[in-house]
Amino acid sequence: MIDQVYHQSKLLAVIVRAQFKKDGIEFFTPGDFSQQLGYMNRPKGYIIDPHVHNLVERKVTLTQEVLYIKSGKVRVDFYDDERNYLESRIVNTGDVILLAAGGHGFEMLESSEMIEIKQGPYCGDEDKVRFDHKPNNINITP
Repeated sequence: MIDQVYHQSKLLAVIVRAQFKKDGIEFFTPGDFSQQLGYMNRPKGYIIDPHVHNLVERKVTLTQEVLYIKSGKVRVDFYDDERNYLESRIVNTGDVILLAAGGHGFEMLESSEMIEIKQGPYCGDEDKVRFDHKPNNINITP
């Protein structure tokens, strides 16, 4: 229920499938990631104490995105830092994917709704480099 996409020991993505379920709390990202992805399943009546977050200066040098697939079916294509196609995965309604490193592109296999969460502020043209590369031989990892 958790898929991890690696290239040369670098974690490119974490996919939490809609069917994932366990008791308690689990984080899927290392503590040094600038975007943290976790799951909580708590019983009725469980209390999380009220809290505020301290102002802590953090340095973010790489944008990491989280996509929640609200509906539909999407093929995610993964690329290395040199823009070479690596492999693809399919995400479906209810899945969540953290895009942690490398490049990525998407094809909507069905009409799809996604909610995107990433660090800000958005830096416009400085934020990303778009490239024109369509995979010739799509390699979809189950």
